[in-house]
Amino acid sequence: MRVITGSARGRRLKELEGMETRPTTDRVKEGLFNILQFDIEGRRVLDLFAGTGQLGIECLSRGAASAVFVDRRPDAVKLIRENLKITDLQDRARVVAGDSMEYLKSLREKFDLIFLDPPYEAGLLEPALAHIARFDILAPHGIIVAEHPAVRTTPALAPPYRVHRTYRYGKIGLTVYHRDANQDSEEKIP
Repeated sequence: MRVITGSARGRRLKELEGMETRPTTDRVKEGLFNILQFDIEGRRVLDLFAGTGQLGIECLSRGAASAVFVDRRPDAVKLIRENLKITDLQDRARVVAGDSMEYLKSLREKFDLIFLDPPYEAGLLEPALAHIARFDILAPHGIIVAEHPAVRTTPALAPPYRVHRTYRYGKIGLTVYHRDANQDSEEKIP
């Protein structure tokens, strides 16, 4: 598992042992960053259910302003910190050890780009999407990328959130959500 491009290009990231964490495959990761290539630089990123931290690290390498990594597993938190050190990107990163759902409930900041890749069998994707929409933590014109089994349909969200598109990579699906601008801010633009 390597960083694809940017300041940390080619650096090999450490992986977690065991089957509890399923890193995003190279094919899916490459497709994902082809989709997002013009939406990363200068953005604030949230890598929820971060695992190895590879998605947020790839964004930092490509010029994201900052990234927050959240995972409940102590070994994952330790590994994310090690991977940030390997890539020399820790200065723009914050690692949070704890439950992702509780973290969403306590947030007081907004993000431009949110990655959701919970363990498939845990049933956390739909509640995480609902929390993000309910607490409105995605900035106007922000993007959510949810990874899921390709056979599963992700839920629609109430406006200003909307499903932009779903991509399939074999057995894996990526659903991209966009958040429209705030109505009141649109009305003020001449």
